[in-house]
Amino acid sequence: MEGIFLVTAVWLGILTSVSPCPLATNIAAVSFISRSITKRNTVFLSGVLYTVGRSLTYIVLGILIVKTLIDVPILSDFLQRYVNKILGIVLILVGMVLLDLLRIPLSIPSVSEDVAQKLAEKGTFGSLPLGMLFALAFCPVSAALFFGGLIPIAIKTRSGIGLPLIYGIGTALPVLLFAFLVAAGTGYINNLYNRITKIEFYTKKATGLIFILVGIYYALAYIFELI
Repeated sequence: MEGIFLVTAVWLGILTSVSPCPLATNIAAVSFISRSITKRNTVFLSGVLYTVGRSLTYIVLGILIVKTLIDVPILSDFLQRYVNKILGIVLILVGMVLLDLLRIPLSIPSVSEDVAQKLAEKGTFGSLPLGMLFALAFCPVSAALFFGGLIPIAIKTRSGIGLPLIYGIGTALPVLLFAFLVAAGTGYINNLYNRITKIEFYTKKATGLIFILVGIYYALAYIFELI
């Protein structure tokens, strides 16, 4: 597995985690966890288990999608012939989504507060299924990054476990930071949220531009064969 794909998977995970919708979901999850746990030193452990839950969900989705496409002979043969051409188009489309030039008509599944509260009331180990549940609540941006950004790369590298795992770790970094701040009893959550949201605006635009440029390269090289 090439280093560039590992770095890309980590970056896509981080960008997913700091996007407004997933970031708000993660903060809500940490809030649910922290308010039902009396010992603050267990909040960070809850954040870790929440992260594991999210990562497991991405790995399962990665295995199901990648293994199915690779193991089915017709699909595998099709991908071997056209994966680079498809990747170019997909990267351009994902880049357009990140630049807000294209919107995904995605119906976002909501997680009821009652369900989240019941899982949170289970204490530290309720964080694991809570992470798995929240990971399935894809927003348009996170769906574009995972299904449009990570999965095509995972298919190209035949990595149904490694890249989704790295992606999950990337989504974990800000979550663990918030869990640590809650555990430390600090009051900087709101300020940090506002700062990350501002940074996310620029990182998302930069990533979208890079995706479009790489997609154009793939299109010129593999579709039009000009390079």
